[in-house]
Amino acid sequence: MKTITIEGQLRTEYGKSATRQLRSQELVPGVIYGGAKEINFLAPAKALRSLVYTPEFQLADVTVDGTTYRCILKDLQFGKVSDELIHVDLLELVEDKKIVASIPLKFTGIAAGVKEGGRLVTKMKSLKIKTYPKHLKEQIEVAVDKLEIGENLRVEDVKDENYEVMNSPRIPIVSVVTTRALRQEDATTDKAAPAKGAVPAAPVAAAPGKAAAAPAKAAPPAKAAGGKK
Repeated sequence: MKTITIEGQLRTEYGKSATRQLRSQELVPGVIYGGAKEINFLAPAKALRSLVYTPEFQLADVTVDGTTYRCILKDLQFGKVSDELIHVDLLELVEDKKIVASIPLKFTGIAAGVKEGGRLVTKMKSLKIKTYPKHLKEQIEVAVDKLEIGENLRVEDVKDENYEVMNSPRIPIVSVVTTRALRQEDATTDKAAPAKGAVPAAPVAAAPGKAAAAPAKAAPPAKAAGGKK
């Protein structure tokens, strides 16, 4: 699994004035908790970017005052006006202690419904799981090959013996829906096909006792101009 290395330093000053001073130096305050003790530290904003601005699940080795702590990102705070990162919360990984983390989902294969013209729709991008640190991984793979049009996979369909999934089991995570083009194609087919059980109309017969209308007689030839004297 990808691991980010961060060099930090112990935080010794607090308060608004100290915080403003830190920001002017492009330093971000943070806390590491979950281990034997809570560590308040400072780290360069630049060093935190690859951990913060990514959808990937990563580990962070944070060195503070000569000691390295293996952590995962738990929470962030951004400035309301500047939208700059102003605080990070990191959870220290302790081998014999279970943690809760959000692991991204990766859908593998091509759904059967997509091959038929449907469209794959992602409902969830990650799952919240509870596990020991040794079982953490970058992604949870979910095969979608057998998914037909109109079907979906739910949280309860994701199986991993090392993970306790915390999300509600009935929530859909991915589905295959009918596309507009496929709906139009089905509508055209329905219009062209005769209704089920319909009987072709019989030709209309002439009423009994009545003969068919006789053809009109030809008009007599016109007489030559100027008669016999």
